[in-house]
Amino acid sequence: MPPSWHPKHLFNGLLGLEEPTVVNDRTRARLEARIKERVAHCIEFELNDPRAAFITLTTVELARDISTVKVLYSVLGGDADRSKAAHMLASATGFVQRQLGRVLRTRRIPRIQWFYDDSIEKIDRMERVIRGALESDQEVNPEAHSDLRPKGTSEDDLDLAETEYEEFLSEQDED
Repeated sequence: MPPSWHPKHLFNGLLGLEEPTVVNDRTRARLEARIKERVAHCIEFELNDPRAAFITLTTVELARDISTVKVLYSVLGGDADRSKAAHMLASATGFVQRQLGRVLRTRRIPRIQWFYDDSIEKIDRMERVIRGALESDQEVNPEAHSDLRPKGTSEDDLDLAETEYEEFLSEQDED
């Protein structure tokens, strides 16, 4: 008797209790990479939406049973840009999922869930806190943390490099 006709399978199928397909870690990693590649391609080249301009995919996490995929993204800009990108991605989910179905060689196409990834903002915030702590330490003790500065550089050299970098960025903004 084929397994699909077994009473246990028929009963579980009627109740919607199908046993989930679990893939090994190597297959899941391969599928995650392929999903990230295809979703990024869709966002960059196939969506004709100006809100998709500054979206970066950071991580793709595929569920063990391949039923859902979490796509984490970041957006260059403020809260308004983040909100516009979230609405655009929500409305484009069906299209992206269909495009994903064309390239994946699986029985099921995972359902896409979009999540904003704020890790870049957290890193930036942490860097500012650490920099502020180091500066306040140096105000109290000018010799504090002198080992963190590259050898052969003085405060004036660091200020000059920072000024040159800011000038470079302003020139890039003008172009």
